[in-house]
Amino acid sequence: MPVDKIWDFLQRLSPLTRSCLLAELERLELCGVDMPGSSDIQAKLRAEFRKEGSTQNREGQPSRYFFAPLEPLLTDGAPEHANTGRIPRGSLAPIWEWINRDLLPTMARDFNAQMKELIALDKQKEARQAAFLFQTKVVKYLESTLGDRISAEATRAKLATYTAARSAFSDLVKIMHALRAREAIANFNNGLPERFGKFDDGAVARMTALLDALGKDNADALPFAIALIGRRLKTPWQLVRLATKAAPSKNAADVAAAPYAIAVPMVLDRIDDGRAALRIALKQNRVLIARDLLAEIYDSEYALKVRIDQFDQSEWGVRLKQLMEAIADLVAAEIGRFPEKVGHVLGSRRLRSHESLAGKLTYFAWKGRDALTNGAAYCKRLINAA
Repeated sequence: MPVDKIWDFLQRLSPLTRSCLLAELERLELCGVDMPGSSDIQAKLRAEFRKEGSTQNREGQPSRYFFAPLEPLLTDGAPEHANTGRIPRGSLAPIWEWINRDLLPTMARDFNAQMKELIALDKQKEARQAAFLFQTKVVKYLESTLGDRISAEATRAKLATYTAARSAFSDLVKIMHALRAREAIANFNNGLPERFGKFDDGAVARMTALLDALGKDNADALPFAIALIGRRLKTPWQLVRLATKAAPSKNAADVAAAPYAIAVPMVLDRIDDGRAALRIALKQNRVLIARDLLAEIYDSEYALKVRIDQFDQSEWGVRLKQLMEAIADLVAAEIGRFPEKVGHVLGSRRLRSHESLAGKLTYFAWKGRDALTNGAAYCKRLINAA
């Protein structure tokens, strides 16, 4: 069907349904599903819903107030992997539609009507207060609904009618936890530096103390807090230091038992995001962007293997191997488009900076520091035992 005819059909749908459709099309694109004509439809939907300064889609604005506390936690990555500590933006539209149609249809209708009036009058304070009250009601209903096994399974099945994303139900659980701890998460976020110049031992110790304090009353908020720290790091893989610093050794089993071991799968999620972004960059012939993405992926791979002993033998290592194989296939397919004698930037050894002389010196410096640290810890244990 011509795009114009499809668009005529879409105009008969509610704005909320069209918003869900856009989120689903974007999700499928990130997952590598190619659909003829999808890009034109997405462009039209974005013009309606996401154009900066647009006054359209007033029905969508109440949802933006409702989800506002989640903004620092949102990711534009595909909702197909754990996204620990983060919530895929693409999951918001189907979950919002489920809230409106299935969880609290009457309350949601009243909330939307109230918000439209407050937004039209530009009463921002009142609008935020109304959103806060509705968030509290939704959290209470979610606690009751998801706390019952039968109701939870019914919810999972119903969400599947709004989106094919496998993570929709787990994202709903994360939204419940994040909204329940929204004030604590906001305070934690506001207390973080704009950027970490260095994520050294001192910074790790300070962040660990903040996480310990947050976890006393808001244990479910800890993954979100760790993700917020990760957003402020120059190098994403440095997040693993929250786990390795607290472990008695750098062995993968010891790191997995450390208090904030969840930081490791978070770094793997970032690599998965990089894989998806790399595929799209190559599809759009943005080779320089692909080069930078690949360099960051290689750096993260190397850091995980060096900073955690026996990493390859762990479950984390199995997942990393699968990711790197998928990435290698993307790179090989791109390089294969050119004659063998023609060099390709993605095949350059410079992308693997750890293989250079400077990289090898850095490796020995890391290992040397680890040996000193482990030796000091061993001596301390002997002294304490004596």
